[in-house]
Amino acid sequence: MYFLMIRPQKKQQEKRREQLSKIKPGDQVITIGRLHGVVDEINEAEKTVTLDCDGIYLVFDLSAIASVKQPAVVAPAANDDQKADTTSTDAPADSQTSDSAQESDDKSADSADDSKAENK
Repeated sequence: MYFLMIRPQKKQQEKRREQLSKIKPGDQVITIGRLHGVVDEINEAEKTVTLDCDGIYLVFDLSAIASVKQPAVVAPAANDDQKADTTSTDAPADSQTSDSAQESDDKSADSADDSKAENK
């Protein structure tokens, strides 16, 4: 009897409690009234959450959050530093390629202008 009725309910409550404790600003959430918004601020003392719903800020009880639709994504800083290092060393090669491409674009634009002038 315990495993059929009480245990699943406790697991569900524990999962919900964990989900609410992990909410942070930037998360997309859905309230129990099916209102979709982005978490702007969390007040742990009053157990409230402020949602940004297309520029309108609404305050709800933390228990009014039904689910987290999409957690906020934080880009890793270590990878950004490595990318910045590789782009700075590759910059001279890329600039030469882009210069020649720009010259060919300029030539094709000039020839298009010349052909339009001939048609008139």
